[in-house]
Amino acid sequence: MTSEEETFRAYTQTQGKTYATGRPGYSPELFKIIIDHHTSTGGQLDTVVDVGCGTGQATRDLAPYFANAIGLDPSEGMIGTARASAESATSPIRFEVSAAEALGTDLEPPIADGSVDLLTAATAAHWFDMARFWTRAACVLKPGGTVAIWSRSGVSVDPIKTPNGAAIKAAVDEALDNELRPYMRPGNILTRELYVNLPLPWTLEVPVGEFDKESFFRKEWNKHGDGEDNKDLGTRRTLTLAEFEMLMGTGSPVTRWREAHPDKVGTERDIIRKMRRRIESLLHEVGVKPGEEVLSGQVAIVLLMVKKIL
Repeated sequence: MTSEEETFRAYTQTQGKTYATGRPGYSPELFKIIIDHHTSTGGQLDTVVDVGCGTGQATRDLAPYFANAIGLDPSEGMIGTARASAESATSPIRFEVSAAEALGTDLEPPIADGSVDLLTAATAAHWFDMARFWTRAACVLKPGGTVAIWSRSGVSVDPIKTPNGAAIKAAVDEALDNELRPYMRPGNILTRELYVNLPLPWTLEVPVGEFDKESFFRKEWNKHGDGEDNKDLGTRRTLTLAEFEMLMGTGSPVTRWREAHPDKVGTERDIIRKMRRRIESLLHEVGVKPGEEVLSGQVAIVLLMVKKIL
């Protein structure tokens, strides 16, 4: 069982909007890989349910592939933001407040058993009670349906492609390890480790037997920072320091740090603002001019796909 997420669950719609602005979406190539695997193993394209959908970024990208798309999240604030964004979506999407463990049983009308072709969780499953999620997933999926779970690590500074990159990476890692670690939860560690310990149907204390262990699919990209051939998956990015600051601010450990230090939020003593100023200083040391500061960053991605037995 992973720990229940409380930080994002309590987000207001204003926080949801900030999150949506600062957190980038996923590469179209990743969705292509997911859909290709799903359909090549017998999956249909009628209904997709995106679980822990947050502000609906992944849901909106998945929706054009399916006749019906539903995004679920336990946060009223996140769903409010998702609904607002859906007004401009090219495909109709139903966004509802429901936790991964309920999977729509608490909705009206509820998500019917045996009605879902693809269940997805985009950088969210580390907050689920996975035993309850897998049990409910076995009910709502059609035979031959798929669960696709993926996550990406936090942005890591590329020490080679960033000016003074080794020193900058060391400074960022030090802040993460020393100042933010007390605000990390087990779910944060699961993402950093690319879900190696995420509970699967057959690893639970009481296994969920409706899923096929033999066809289990797991793939990692850029785990060791050598992802020159994964550029289409968005494993590498160039960020301004404003983008870096906004992105780092979407992390749940930062939110918890700010809740513990409300007097420092929005000031030069904010943890991410201090990190930005340190990066600026290290870039200036090697001749980067003010206003021209950029970082080369990279992330690792993991994708897990599990099939319900026909």
